[in-house]
Amino acid sequence: MEYNNSRKIKSMANWFKKKEGMYPFISHHVDKLQAEWSRILKTEVGDQSEFPYTEEIISEGLTVPWAIDITKDGRIFVTERIGNIRLINKDNKGAETVYTFTAPFSAQGEGGLLGLVLNPEFDENGYFYVMYTFQAENIFYNRVVRMQYEEGNIREDRILLDNIPGGRVHNGGRIKIGPDGLLYITTGDTGQPDSSQNPDLLAGKILRINLDGSIPSNNPFPGSPVYALGFRNPQGIAWNEEGTLYASDHGDYGRDKINLIVPGGNYGWPLAEAVKDLTELGYQVPVISSETETWAPAGITFIEEGPLKGRLLVSALRGMEVLEMMLSEDGKQVVQVISRLQNQYSRLREAFRAADDSVYITTSNRDGRGQPREGDDKIIRLVPISKE
Repeated sequence: MEYNNSRKIKSMANWFKKKEGMYPFISHHVDKLQAEWSRILKTEVGDQSEFPYTEEIISEGLTVPWAIDITKDGRIFVTERIGNIRLINKDNKGAETVYTFTAPFSAQGEGGLLGLVLNPEFDENGYFYVMYTFQAENIFYNRVVRMQYEEGNIREDRILLDNIPGGRVHNGGRIKIGPDGLLYITTGDTGQPDSSQNPDLLAGKILRINLDGSIPSNNPFPGSPVYALGFRNPQGIAWNEEGTLYASDHGDYGRDKINLIVPGGNYGWPLAEAVKDLTELGYQVPVISSETETWAPAGITFIEEGPLKGRLLVSALRGMEVLEMMLSEDGKQVVQVISRLQNQYSRLREAFRAADDSVYITTSNRDGRGQPREGDDKIIRLVPISKE
């Protein structure tokens, strides 16, 4: 489906011409003390002996493994940004290339094969979804495609959302199926900051569509896939047990954020970055901002069981760490940030919690910004340590 719905939401454009915040039905009250708390919280370096996981290498020798998902019988699907879909069998023997994208697919800069998520009924229908970059008439775009795996073969089945603005930088790229059964997609500003506030463009947004590509009737802007806006480069989304949605976003010169996502919310980029400015202008305020630190947060996941239950784990690229984040009781504030695995594996991209509560992270040291180590790139499984 090519998104071309400017007529239905043309009036939205006027809403965002002002740089003076949002209308009341989009904004929500944020306590000034909470905003100040978010601004000054600093990362602690944790004692590795207190991190309740052991580490095992699942696969290595990959090229920028961007996203993973796991079937009910334990097979791991992996996207490599260069355009390969890899399959790791449940015995963890090898990583077979089962599909390779070709032109007009493009893997320049930060573009390429990005997010992947399996259909909840994958075992029955073989459907899964990917997001990738392509070129048409020398212009970069992104698209979301339904794929089908059948009898060991993979094919592109249907384009669900086409001609999303793309570029050599800031493509977003994370896709997940939410508790509501709908497909959520993160998009970056592609290096064009003003696009994040333009409702006629799908850049710098979190999008939501049905699994057949149609627009949900209860989306905040009728007829539009836009679910939230005002992002720079969001690369991670996750839900807690109550169904609250959180997203990571790369800031500019620090100011990386974890945001609590509300339907129709505007998160301020590029009109405001500092928490104080966001508060004063009425934009949505993050649950945590790195301020002068640079994390470059990518994949995020919630822990639902065990000693870290209720905490958010965030893979960080520039930070070269897993950030363990403790939330306040109402989930609206991060009250503690602990650095785990710092510099142990260098740049980290994905964070995926499996059904057995183990967490899979991927390295991103062959993406042109890292220094590849022996065996890179890798998939690492964090296995919960039993206290019994």
